[in-house]
Amino acid sequence: MSFTNSHENAHSGISHTSALRQRPLTSRQERKLVEYLDENILELTRHFKKRSEETSALKTLSAYIEAVGRLLALILQIPPLDPSTGLRIAYLLRLTGDLISSIPGYKLGRDNAVIHQTLQDLIDFLDDLDQAWLSVLQGQVWDPETREGVDLVVPVEEASTLKSTPASQTDLTRLRSLLFTGQSALEEWLSSQRSQPDVRDTQADDLGDVSGMLSRMGLFHEFDSLFSRTLDFLGGFGENISRNILDPQEEGLME
Repeated sequence: MSFTNSHENAHSGISHTSALRQRPLTSRQERKLVEYLDENILELTRHFKKRSEETSALKTLSAYIEAVGRLLALILQIPPLDPSTGLRIAYLLRLTGDLISSIPGYKLGRDNAVIHQTLQDLIDFLDDLDQAWLSVLQGQVWDPETREGVDLVVPVEEASTLKSTPASQTDLTRLRSLLFTGQSALEEWLSSQRSQPDVRDTQADDLGDVSGMLSRMGLFHEFDSLFSRTLDFLGGFGENISRNILDPQEEGLME
């Protein structure tokens, strides 16, 4: 984590940075936060399971992404300071896993304009998630205005008493696994849309060629670079992917 002396930033001109969370959560704050996140993640899961019903608030992928985004924003406001550092990582891992497993549960629909907007919403959100993970892994405070991580500014007299425990090797391995499998799942999901019975033939031709479809929509480069910041930070490129996939028994122990 990058600690910055508050005296060094007194004349930086970045006024909104001082409003960012710079103190550890109290036990009471942490307890209330855990209760809120658990309840709302459970509610998110309930609505996802009922996505085909009229009563569901998450009938479309765009609606689901919006709901996940609200939880992501809250998780990112957890300060990168012990004892809450692990809490931010744990919930971000949980939200990332739920998101990746839920996306293939949605259909793109029939209208080309809707398909394009849905994919754009998805790519934009995954790009935000990529930036969020980079911030968390570097132990930074999340700035919601710039949607980027910034170094934590603490009073010089408190710098020696504050601690931020980095993500464990198990967490990093699990994250790598989630992102690699997520990329594959997204490609398979896009390809599978061709076989939908409610997709018109002309659109099916488009959807059948995933690369071509994304290129025609001007989204290929963005899709091709999903999670690039995080994977690059983790050293994900150039490594043997199979060594990053968790053993199912090990995965089960972390749930």
